[in-house]
Amino acid sequence: MTSSEDMRRELIFAAKFSIYSNSILVALKLTVGLFTMSISVISEAVHSGTDLLAAFIANYSVRKSTRPADDTHKFGHGKYESLSGAIEATLILVAAGIIIYESIWKLIEHSEVQIIEAGIFVMGISALLNFFVSRYLMRIAKKHNSLALEADALHLKTDVWTSIGVFAGLIVVRVTNINEIDPLAALFVAAIIIHAALMLTRRSTIELLDHSLTQEEERIILATIKEVVGEMASYHGLRTRRSGRDRFVDFHLVVPKHLEVITAHAVCDKIEIRVKEKLPFSNLTIHIEPCIEDCAQCQIASICKGEG
Repeated sequence: MTSSEDMRRELIFAAKFSIYSNSILVALKLTVGLFTMSISVISEAVHSGTDLLAAFIANYSVRKSTRPADDTHKFGHGKYESLSGAIEATLILVAAGIIIYESIWKLIEHSEVQIIEAGIFVMGISALLNFFVSRYLMRIAKKHNSLALEADALHLKTDVWTSIGVFAGLIVVRVTNINEIDPLAALFVAAIIIHAALMLTRRSTIELLDHSLTQEEERIILATIKEVVGEMASYHGLRTRRSGRDRFVDFHLVVPKHLEVITAHAVCDKIEIRVKEKLPFSNLTIHIEPCIEDCAQCQIASICKGEG
């Protein structure tokens, strides 16, 4: 298992790699877009520009969120990742608005696309580069449960499809000489961008509002508790939330009233270890309660006392 410092270095390297690749694509797309007067290529340059801003934000949030808890952030800095997702979504929506405005204006003006081959070439390069970079970022994001990098990877995955759309649109323009297809392709790009922004907004909002973990994660937690305590104890009041890569879990564990403190503590430690094995970056808070049942009437009293 990698150390916290190794994890931090890997996340920061991935975020920086995204910055470099997006910088190259912005320069290429903007140069070719202005040279060919293709609004779809220019819209892709704007799209990559938002990806570049998102990469800078991801780089900042990864650096902040991986810092250990301190006196002012006792639950860690994971919320930086959720906040970065919300900011990135806003930037994407702004970019989509710009693309829609320019596309409609180009449709009204009936602008012609020049030197289409250059646009086709740069869109093909963009799709290939973003395909490999997005896969790399997603692998690192899943490995370390990084929402910021996952958001960045999703942006680039979206860019792959929009680049393919513009690539195909420019080929059609080249074959048919129907220049209106170019701004229509840009509107297609804007629609996909808006969808991605809404999905990202939903994801980041869920975490900012301390939404519970997924049903599958909670099922794993409850199954693990039952696996450890069996019939010896019961539990209630499960509460969960996520902050960046960190999962926070707390619940009440009801143990036999005669159980020694050291034994109850050992049970809690065992639960915590097992949960962390299945759900890394989990932080458990377990409140011990004594059973209030009358041992003489309880059906599992012998199990609690180890007589069964």
